[in-house]
Amino acid sequence: MPRWRIPNTECSDFERLAPLAHVYRATTRVTNEEASGMTETVLCDIDQHGVARVTLNRPQLHNAFDEALIARLTALIQALGDDDQVRVIIIAGNGESFCAGADLNWMRRIAEQDAQANLQDALRLAQLMKVIDSVPRPTIARIHGAVYGGGVGLAACCDIALADDGARFCLSEVRLGIVPAVIAPFVVRAIGGRAARRFFLTGTAFSAAEAQRHGLVHELVTNGGLDEAVDATAAQLLRGGPLALGRCKRLIAQVSDAQPDNDLMQRMAHEIAEARASAEGREGLDAFLAKRPPRWVDDVQ
Repeated sequence: MPRWRIPNTECSDFERLAPLAHVYRATTRVTNEEASGMTETVLCDIDQHGVARVTLNRPQLHNAFDEALIARLTALIQALGDDDQVRVIIIAGNGESFCAGADLNWMRRIAEQDAQANLQDALRLAQLMKVIDSVPRPTIARIHGAVYGGGVGLAACCDIALADDGARFCLSEVRLGIVPAVIAPFVVRAIGGRAARRFFLTGTAFSAAEAQRHGLVHELVTNGGLDEAVDATAAQLLRGGPLALGRCKRLIAQVSDAQPDNDLMQRMAHEIAEARASAEGREGLDAFLAKRPPRWVDDVQ
């Protein structure tokens, strides 16, 4: 499988590239500060193993969200989730920061619109968070620098979050007279209600070590080893059955905060029965008994 980049690339598998190329054609609007250089606000590279590296690319604004970035990122993650050859999605930020939340100029423009337009804009950001949270591929957040507001939401929506130990986190919305409403379900799920009270209400910055202690970050990385740690985690994920990984994400969503009643246990029994009977499940069990790697691991070695 060739390495290819979206959208300025060529690919021998045109049918695979076409849906993602369409995504970029459909979301080519750029903001004023990008127009002079025609900068792409979201970049994507997919390697020969199916690892997609999605990079927010507004470094001059610390990768802050605006309407164009939200539209591009939402469409791209959806397209990657629909591509069977994509195995892992890494979300990163170009420049000094992972993501500094909302572009304040964009927020000012939205605040001046009528209530319906304001609501629709908030729903588009909510859709982005939901798409990242539920995409049927494992996601890794590669976190460094400033992680503010919606950037914290991005980290919370990813399945695994790895951070440079110098990263700084902040949920400062109350200091602007607003609230972190759209990201709240994901952030509170990650850090719990008690920690959310502190960080939501005070708006104070907190360290990567605190983010790890409260469950927002899984692993801290020192001495410039972030890329190595991300690559190692992606390699671990590639050892899992591609369909099984998606099933696990769906299973976790179904059982989180659910009582183990008869209805839930019936659904879980159906899940494991379907997984065992699937071609992927049979291959995994056969490979284990034969003391050989399953085919999906052979594909990436």
